Amino acid sequence: MVGLEGENPLQLVEVAGRTAYQSRDRITDDSAAKFVEMIRKRGHEAVLEHSAMTVEFNNVSRGFTHELVRHRLASYTQESTRYVDESNLKVVIPPDKEPNEKLVELQLPNGIKLKVSFQDWIDLNEQMYRGLRKAGWVPQDARQILPIGIKSQIVMTANFREWRHVFKLRTAPDAHWEIRQVMTNLLKEVKEKIPIIFNDIL
Repeated sequence: MVGLEGENPLQLVEVAGRTAYQSRDRITDDSAAKFVEMIRKRGHEAVLEHSAMTVEFNNVSRGFTHELVRHRLASYTQESTRYVDESNLKVVIPPDKEPNEKLVELQLPNGIKLKVSFQDWIDLNEQMYRGLRKAGWVPQDARQILPIGIKSQIVMTANFREWRHVFKLRTAPDAHWEIRQVMTNLLKEVKEKIPIIFNDIL
């Protein structure tokens, strides 16, 4: 989900930006795009802060959200593991890994050694969480065993300047694979919705 502030966010940027030039008398029905592009090309990006975009991210990992909220010039609302029961545990798996490959040998308390896969561990984690809930633990206590890969939902609102900053950092080759993939797809979408703001970001 992508939501833009106001009926025409570019017009809001134009009205604010023309304050600097005392040129609001030049505003027409179709002048916003040209003016905002001029402002952006001049590097006067502070003007872009007058309009904002809200995005809902679904089925992303807690690791993803921990990376995302480092961008402090934004507002966030996230699914709460304090109140939401996570008995049906779902996780984000690295796309280049085989979750059922038994790579790790565990030694149980009775001395027995057991080879387990990533998926085995997630299944055991889910059983443990359910057991704690059944034993009377509330979600905010049982969540302590949840993995960082657990799927989550988060809504982010930021101004256009901050979104440009986020895209430049999080689509870079050295960004974490999950946030790079999500942000690359989002950038393609917003380039279609408001190209004047984002079409210069590669």
